[in-house]
Amino acid sequence: MPDQKSPPSEMIRVPVPLIGVVRRLSKLHRQGHTIALLQALEELMSNFDINNDIDVTAGNKSVKQLEERLLKLESHLAALGSSVETKLEVITKKLELIERAIASGKLSHNTKPRRLAYPYQQTQVELQPRTNESLAQRLGVTAQGLVAERENKSVKEFTSWSRNRDPMSIAWEWKARDGLYHPQR
Repeated sequence: MPDQKSPPSEMIRVPVPLIGVVRRLSKLHRQGHTIALLQALEELMSNFDINNDIDVTAGNKSVKQLEERLLKLESHLAALGSSVETKLEVITKKLELIERAIASGKLSHNTKPRRLAYPYQQTQVELQPRTNESLAQRLGVTAQGLVAERENKSVKEFTSWSRNRDPMSIAWEWKARDGLYHPQR
């Protein structure tokens, strides 16, 4: 008894004249067009050459198997069609709800401030005046570079430069009376 193995793939060899028809049927199947698929199958079967020496009598075993497979395919495609229709109805209802919410203003942006993800209030950290070394480290420059920037720029230019370098975008101003840099809000 020969060993029956399944074919390595599900691909089917189709005669060249039928390639276009099979592609059309496959496309209809993927798109879920049950009625169009069944009509195309009937058209395909009617286009077969009548002179073929195939026994297509109602009692033929292969014809019965083919009929059973076609009935299973038809019921499967009908079930898929109703499933798709149900999904489309659900999506349509959800879209209607979203449209109503947008129209009523429930989904408009920036209408309410965002709530904090944690229940406690953040305390504002009060920045203290800093020395050359301390501010230079915060701004990512050397102490000598900081002094050079302060001396070569006007007060307004220096505060703008320090704001651009600061990780929290805080501007810093030099006060000669105490020799420290003070944060500006």
